[in-house]
Amino acid sequence: MKEKVAILGASKNPERYSYLALKMLQEYGHTVFPVNPGLEEIEGVPVSASLNDLKNIDTVTLYMNPTNLQAHVDKILQLKPRRVIFNPGTESRDIEATLQKAGIETLEACTLVMLRTNQFEK
Repeated sequence: MKEKVAILGASKNPERYSYLALKMLQEYGHTVFPVNPGLEEIEGVPVSASLNDLKNIDTVTLYMNPTNLQAHVDKILQLKPRRVIFNPGTESRDIEATLQKAGIETLEACTLVMLRTNQFEK
């Protein structure tokens, strides 16, 4: 099943993992919704300023320092995705617990590895 995926902390820098995730998610047929208040588009893909601008998202994949992530927890809870992927360097036990308590699945994993090993679509 192809998913609607929000990329929190999206970047247009080709050397950033969030950029690679955007490209690879597209390559695998998923619909991407990059989120970054400082960007308008990434290679023709419109960028949302906030998770508040999105609806019906299946997965949120995180590419943001956990100290900056706290400001987005309420927005994630309101969005009610099926799951949130904490990519390496984004892990936060407190935020994971908050999301799990709200019934949102959390994974400490790498979106790129999940895609390449056919573990993303489950």
